[in-house]
Amino acid sequence: MDRIHRHDNGLVVPANFIRAVRESGYLSVSSALAELIDNSLQAGATVVDISIDRDADRNLPRISIDDNGGGMDTAELAACLRFGGSSRFDARDSFGRFGMGLPTASLSQARRIEVTAWRPGSAAQSVTLDVDAVATGHPADLAPAPGAAGASPSGCRVVWHDCDRIEYQRLAWLERALQKDLGRMFRRFLTSAFTLRINGSIVEASDPTMRSTTLHGHSARLAFEPLQYEIATATGSTSQVTVTFTMLPVAQWHNLDNTTKRRRGIVGGGGISILRAGREIANGWHLMGGKRKENYDDWWRCEIEFHPALDEHFGITVNKQGIRPTATLREALEPELESIARILNARVRQAFEEVKFEAAVQGSCRIAGAADADLPVIRSRGRAQGALSYRLGVDQLTGDSMFDLTLRQRLLDVTMNTDHPGYTALYRPLQEMGDAAAPVRTALDLLLLSFARSIAAAGSHEDDYRSLLQEWGTTYGRMLEKS
Repeated sequence: MDRIHRHDNGLVVPANFIRAVRESGYLSVSSALAELIDNSLQAGATVVDISIDRDADRNLPRISIDDNGGGMDTAELAACLRFGGSSRFDARDSFGRFGMGLPTASLSQARRIEVTAWRPGSAAQSVTLDVDAVATGHPADLAPAPGAAGASPSGCRVVWHDCDRIEYQRLAWLERALQKDLGRMFRRFLTSAFTLRINGSIVEASDPTMRSTTLHGHSARLAFEPLQYEIATATGSTSQVTVTFTMLPVAQWHNLDNTTKRRRGIVGGGGISILRAGREIANGWHLMGGKRKENYDDWWRCEIEFHPALDEHFGITVNKQGIRPTATLREALEPELESIARILNARVRQAFEEVKFEAAVQGSCRIAGAADADLPVIRSRGRAQGALSYRLGVDQLTGDSMFDLTLRQRLLDVTMNTDHPGYTALYRPLQEMGDAAAPVRTALDLLLLSFARSIAAAGSHEDDYRSLLQEWGTTYGRMLEKS
């Protein structure tokens, strides 16, 4: 017996379908609005204005999105709120693809949607879709009616009435969240000839790679040149995936206060940003293989950019939120990206090691500098000069030397090799002991500084004393390995 009740011959039941579309899974109002901004950019808009206020009757948020794009003709306007009604269905040359963005994104946030379009030489027209009317059995009337044009010669306006899905109780909180999210999503466009405003305030580009962020005169830098991967498309051609890694300046930013670190996106801002056609569609921990995210991973960033021709490989959904990479894409990218992530994590650890080390040895260097006035003067380039100043730092050095030294302009610069067994055997345990080990730590620092001074005082050529340091470091390292 057929238990399916067929009320008509249509493919969907409108009242139920419209309710289901409202659960389309947009992660936030920002991601829903991004769909409409995509449409504006695709229509050639250079300015988009978002206005946020409240509907007078129900006191729910109302959001209006105005652009100065090319607008729509009567046929395009009549189709714009139909699911899949776009003339660019399955296009791969820009943002849109399925013609679902405008109605689906709008219904995910609002109960009534009004779209108005205008062009030079023709009157503005509007269409409206009302969730409550359709849900109670009334057919959706999408015939264009007279509307009010905007200030630009052509353009489009979308108004979301009765926004009952917005989680922010205060509109000021909503505005701040949109400024942050949309500034990140559309950063590539906001640094070119595109202006986005929210209640009159310009949205600033926010780059998670932090190359455009300057704090204390320093910015993030490229870890190395961007990587390029050629991937086969669904049509048999190839398209390129570009991967860019950046490193944040640990030495210059580590001592910023926690509020500044959070506000500027240093703490909690790590991860991988995925850009499709220049617009961010995902931001999280993607394509890193077996590498789990750690706190140190906040200090390097990754940006992956691809063309819509590779949508199938990235698993792009109808609402363009998140990615579901195919096995082919993962096999092509993950091994190398995971390896790089581990290398950068190690670099960050090393940078913090250097910061901690240099902070801990400052007192020892001052003691050595004060004592130098009572020691025989070291001649530099044949002339006796004043007392030395000292610096003790760390780095990964090549070879077996436990440390290296240079004497330039009365500064004796000693660099410990973090890869030498002596560093692990002597300094790491003392660092873990903290303040309790301070006297022993100072004595060890002074032992090394005095040894380095004695080598410098011998006046040997650099090649000679480096040979001595290499031989001593090799011998000490072998002994430690046997201990």
